[in-house]
Amino acid sequence: MRTLKASICAAVAALALSLSFGAPSHAEHDEAGTLTLQMKQLYRAGKYTEALPLAQKSLTLREKEFGPDDAALAMPLNDLGTIHYNLGQYAVAEPLYKRALAIRERTLGPDHPELAMVLNNLGDLYRAEQRYAEAEPLLKRSIAISEKSLGPNDPSIVLALSNLGAVYSNQGRYDRAEPLFKRGLAVLEKARGPDDPEATVLMSNLADAYIHRRRYAEAERLLKRAMAVTEKAFGPDHPDVAQALNNLAALYGRQGRNAEAERLYKRSVAAMEKSLGPDHPDLAYVLQNLAALYKDQGRYADAQQVLKRSMAIRAKTRPI
Repeated sequence: MRTLKASICAAVAALALSLSFGAPSHAEHDEAGTLTLQMKQLYRAGKYTEALPLAQKSLTLREKEFGPDDAALAMPLNDLGTIHYNLGQYAVAEPLYKRALAIRERTLGPDHPELAMVLNNLGDLYRAEQRYAEAEPLLKRSIAISEKSLGPNDPSIVLALSNLGAVYSNQGRYDRAEPLFKRGLAVLEKARGPDDPEATVLMSNLADAYIHRRRYAEAERLLKRAMAVTEKAFGPDHPDVAQALNNLAALYGRQGRNAEAERLYKRSVAAMEKSLGPDHPDLAYVLQNLAALYKDQGRYADAQQVLKRSMAIRAKTRPI
């Protein structure tokens, strides 16, 4: 049964907008800077729809002030792309990331540490679209730049480590994914302690690798830990909680614990609908998993109903 690796990693990549290396070119007390601060607060709370117009307006103000190709546009472009990404609007996010990357390369050169974030985000977008051959070199380049400029144990490297691991997981290459997730988790735990909410994404992805290698007890411990840390940090309806619920449900489904699995899938669906809306691509994955659970139990009418909704969401969000 497919677990929600894609959306889990999206959460990591999206945190990049709160981890920028450079300071804003203007004081944060101007209008664009104030909007950016408000947008980041909404983003951290998982309120992507509310954050979107603030990011759009901030970018418009910077474009009006500096022009379309100034270095000051790179981070607003990245931030806006990240919000569109988290809303499942991949076709909108891609050109924003590409534009940010081009500005960074032109103004800073090909090996500057500030490129690593945008490379990570664009690479993870390609992973989410199953464009793995395009995703892998971007994520490897992001890791190489961070290792060279910041060292192998800097927390900022974890974003690309996790997303490259997810590329391998999505391809069924769990032997290559597992060490990347473990390394990222060790870096974060050393830098920030065992209860850092960013580490929950790595816990969930490592658990997914364990599930596919039939290490169920280890996977269950990690998923329960990830859920507890995320709920404590963000509340029960945050998208990361929904993702953890989905993965724990998938584990229970593999073990034949069907009643527990169904309950968790339904909780995941409700949380995603509340935080991401009724047409997000990540919701389609959860519904697909729930449909598979019903099919395994011979509940074909229930399975067909849920799968029909999953397919409708995919039709709306499939990249052109």
